[in-house]
Amino acid sequence: MKFTSEQIHEAQTESGNIFPVLIRQLKLLGVVNFITFVTDGHTDYFDDEKESITSEATHDLLISENTNAEKFLERLKLHQNGGTNFQTFCQDCAENGIDCWIVDLQKMTCTYYDKSGKEILVEKIPTVPL
Repeated sequence: MKFTSEQIHEAQTESGNIFPVLIRQLKLLGVVNFITFVTDGHTDYFDDEKESITSEATHDLLISENTNAEKFLERLKLHQNGGTNFQTFCQDCAENGIDCWIVDLQKMTCTYYDKSGKEILVEKIPTVPL
């Protein structure tokens, strides 16, 4: 394993909750992708050899069976503009049928999925210079 839970936590703290900055920090650690699960907030971080570490769960949410992509986009934009914290964003995802998101640090994308595994949104992650 190329990185530790402590290093990931430190990257999260140092990024100041600015997603593109966090992505840059994680790439420097050797993370190639990660999956965040809305149900409990845990994240699986993978290196280039597909080894992984898992963060602790932070909550317990029930994902809606009905996906409301329009409302999700509205709440996502609010979150991206600093209007909500991680916990509130996860609640918004759950209410609007988002089950997880996968961040690919090689393609620089973040893809949101519903409970059936259907792709709801793919976003390009802006890069931040080193």
